[in-house]
Amino acid sequence: MKNLLTSAALIASLLAPAAMAEELKFANFMAPTHPYVTGAFEPFAKAVADKTGGELTVKLYNGGELGAGPVEQYSRVVDGVAELAVSLPGYTASQFPLTLTAELPGILEEATGTETLWSNLDALSNDYRRVKLVGLWSSAENILFTASKPVRTLDDIKGMKIRVPSRNTGLLVEAWGATPVSMPVSEIYNALQTGVIDGAMIDGTAVNAFKLAEVANYITMGMETTNSPFFVVMNRDAYEGLSAEQQAAIDEAGKQLSLDGQKVQLTVAEKGIADFKATAGKEVIVLDEAAAAPFNEAADAVTAQAIAETEGGQAIIDALAAK
Repeated sequence: MKNLLTSAALIASLLAPAAMAEELKFANFMAPTHPYVTGAFEPFAKAVADKTGGELTVKLYNGGELGAGPVEQYSRVVDGVAELAVSLPGYTASQFPLTLTAELPGILEEATGTETLWSNLDALSNDYRRVKLVGLWSSAENILFTASKPVRTLDDIKGMKIRVPSRNTGLLVEAWGATPVSMPVSEIYNALQTGVIDGAMIDGTAVNAFKLAEVANYITMGMETTNSPFFVVMNRDAYEGLSAEQQAAIDEAGKQLSLDGQKVQLTVAEKGIADFKATAGKEVIVLDEAAAAPFNEAADAVTAQAIAETEGGQAIIDALAAK
């Protein structure tokens, strides 16, 4: 009997870690081959497992397995469909007014934007009161892709239908004299191909990640424009149900995820623009100072308007500018 009890205790001790292990679902609308997956999300999952000795794991559900598209990602976390999800504040702008001040033209430096955001997370906390903010990073600047008409001056863009990723970018495009069209990134290719839109504002990663070089013939850059921050959020109840050590693992891995996310963004965007330029029949138009000036004048007005209309917006801008 004593041997049986000893064996049972041994078996129970061996099984205990497995029984205690918890798996977090990470909803990702991007394809499993997207650079963010291999360069930021998978390392995040590995870091969480390593830091918790395997007691807490993260399983990626890529390609919209838990629901297609980026727009509903925030709701999936709030509703508990997934414990974690990645998306962009611009898709649900009303939820993230303070964060979106950081995407305005002239606010963040492209190379240091993520560190600046992390230095001001407390100031942005009201945007994330319903969830736990795990990751936040700034993107490469949005540039203008056009299908058939090159944009070399402000007059060239007037009357064009341009896809925008957020309300602020929509205000910018409108100030340039074009018509903003809101749509998820996954719809840009078909919309450009069929003429539903004339162009799209998105960063250079779209060249290869979303194959926009197949449907766009021109890129215009060199003017002040927006960026599109990304976040990873976690269900608040799920986070608060973790041990202090597990929460620390999520926090530490989340900061590194943010830095990795920005690194992936800038690297892939730069390569995308270079690849586009090297493709026969494609042109990258870099505006000189004189050509960019009218665009920038409109951008300055949009930034001032957006800050004035955002409660607490000026305080956020002052804090970001001080870093």
